[in-house]
Amino acid sequence: MASLRNERIAEQVRGELARLIRVETSDPRIGLLTLTRVKVSPDLSTATIFWSPLELEDEVDPEEVGRGLDSAAGFLRTRLAAELSLRRTPSLSFRHDRSIEEGSRTLALIRSLPELAETRTEDVTSTQASSTQASSPQASSTQTSSTREEKGKGEGYGQEE
Repeated sequence: MASLRNERIAEQVRGELARLIRVETSDPRIGLLTLTRVKVSPDLSTATIFWSPLELEDEVDPEEVGRGLDSAAGFLRTRLAAELSLRRTPSLSFRHDRSIEEGSRTLALIRSLPELAETRTEDVTSTQASSTQASSPQASSTQTSSTREEKGKGEGYGQEE
């Protein structure tokens, strides 16, 4: 049960922090970002907030954004305590979440491989051909049974038990 409670609190912290960062912080270093997840310790003393910039990687210095978030941590914790009804407000620790950037890079590398693109095209073509062949007998048997039903109304044809 404690883990369900921690997950619920983590989601509340994430939602409220996202609003506070967007509305109440004015540090130009922070900019546009998304809070990807929040991890709360079992005793609720600390919360690790993982963030990722929404702007292009070339336009943002993650270290600078991290410094901006760290400098706003005290203010954000105070505001969080006022908004959430928790006995103890966790101390906030911000971490840059690189998983989105790494996933984008990996996907770009995969898409840039020419032999993989050819294989993908061949796989799609062979899959379409086999599905057309497989669906063809089905379609004709469906037509046959529906024709029997239409022809044999009242004669006992096409009735299944």
